[in-house]
Amino acid sequence: MHKHLIEKCLSILKKSLVFSIVKVQKKYRIPSFITTFVHKLTCMDKLQQIKLPIDKEFEEFRRLFDSSLQSSNSLLSEVLSYIKQRNGKMMRPILALLIAKLFGEINDSTLHAALSLELLHTASLVHDDVVDESDKRRGQSSVNAIYNNKVSVLVGDYMLATSLKHSAMTREITIVDLVACLGQNLSEGEIIQLANINASEFSEEVYYDVIRKKTAALFTASAEAGAISVHASDEMVKNARLFGEMIGIAFQIKDDIFDYYSSDEIGKPTGNDMREGKLTLPALYVLNMFDDEEMRKLALRIRALDASDEDIARFIEYTKVKGGIEYARQAMVDYRNKALALLPQSAGQAVKDALTAYIDYVIERDK
Repeated sequence: MHKHLIEKCLSILKKSLVFSIVKVQKKYRIPSFITTFVHKLTCMDKLQQIKLPIDKEFEEFRRLFDSSLQSSNSLLSEVLSYIKQRNGKMMRPILALLIAKLFGEINDSTLHAALSLELLHTASLVHDDVVDESDKRRGQSSVNAIYNNKVSVLVGDYMLATSLKHSAMTREITIVDLVACLGQNLSEGEIIQLANINASEFSEEVYYDVIRKKTAALFTASAEAGAISVHASDEMVKNARLFGEMIGIAFQIKDDIFDYYSSDEIGKPTGNDMREGKLTLPALYVLNMFDDEEMRKLALRIRALDASDEDIARFIEYTKVKGGIEYARQAMVDYRNKALALLPQSAGQAVKDALTAYIDYVIERDK
């Protein structure tokens, strides 16, 4: 019986480009555990589709990544090995490779640029966990939880230095400058976010400013570096940069939506952002849309880290009831459409299909 239901669910899901698991589940009365299972299978298929045009080059990148995180020092080697074992899906280097393929042929400069950016990204996560006092990353213990803050900061610094080394190996001064500016933007984004905790206003503009300097900055730089590495025209580089930014914003909105639902796979409990004093797009929307003084006061207490778990749970439920999640989801889809509109009509269909699958995966993923 379950096999029949799975086949039926998979058939239904494959008919739509951007599907809703909830809608499919309700319409066809399919058990939730089956739709979740099929959704995971579909996302795995999408990842394979994304990497198809760059399969060989991505394997080269993986070998380069692994070889870059080695040391003769036993402690450093141990920590680097742990980081390698729990590395993510490498969405940013995949983007750099796809954009390079979109405008030319992937070369050594592309691989070193992608590696430089991925190392910088990974180092920033190690440092972020120290700043946020977080003991979880991607559902597993963070580096600072297993070792300590001193080791985490120093290993992060080592990875930053390795990132700069590989940016120089691109032999493209523009890419070196890009990596340096990215490091500045990531740090500035953290500072803006920390300062915003004390703000009495609930500004979407500040929210997007933080995203552009943090999450989106990584995707922007990855797409831009990919285009630069194959000597694309200025117009192509500009469009690649915008494409990466749109994807990065959609990616962060999706991450923020996750925080309103509990999932062990994501690696953080419901309301984790609020426990750190962060109010994201769904919350900002309802606070600005509805004149509810009680909830505004509660939101300020959340920012001041003066709210209980019960307070946070109540605010999350209020945000859901008032349409905050739907608003954020629509914003995410709008950024997806803006990104796709930037793809050149003359580009090869295989790469365009992969990039379309890429952005769809960003907004459909379940962790």
